[in-house]
Amino acid sequence: MPIKAQITIIQTTVSDTSFVNLKKYSQDFAYDMKYATADNFLKEKVYDCGECYLRLKTVKALIEANNKFIEKGYRIKIFDCYRPLDIQKRMWAIVSNPIYVADPAKGSIHNKGGAVDITLVDQKGKELQMGTSFDHFGKEASHEYSNLSQKIKNNRQLLKSVMTSSGFNPFNSEWWHYNLKTGLNDKVSNFKWDCN
Repeated sequence: MPIKAQITIIQTTVSDTSFVNLKKYSQDFAYDMKYATADNFLKEKVYDCGECYLRLKTVKALIEANNKFIEKGYRIKIFDCYRPLDIQKRMWAIVSNPIYVADPAKGSIHNKGGAVDITLVDQKGKELQMGTSFDHFGKEASHEYSNLSQKIKNNRQLLKSVMTSSGFNPFNSEWWHYNLKTGLNDKVSNFKWDCN
């Protein structure tokens, strides 16, 4: 049965820079919130619960991208969204290496609510092959790495082309990481969501 998008028109008095829960605006995403589990490169759970909070403008752009993917028979699966600065500090305490974790003294766009770590799944919920796992820190994860099958290259290109057409920039060394172009100038935040 094909995935059908529930086109969401967001009309709200909420500011574009307010933090909101993606699930309140769309039910069309798949989730595997890696840092709410120990199944990540830190080998530790650092979120109390796996919710995807982002600034509203990031949510709007992400829904736009997901609707485009749904038309093609896919949808976005989310690994990570907004990350409070306290969590960034916790991650830095575990792995104090700027190659893997942004220094909390500077913060990252994840701390601004403008970054997402994602992949694509098909209509059965199976992840498309991307050549490496999420959070693989090696040259193979780079957008410029070419020693991949044509199928994997096509999958990465599909992800990249739709995300960039929806207002996101890729992060060169991580095929899964996308930054909202208009989110770069937002402030680092330590907003925390409630876990029910």
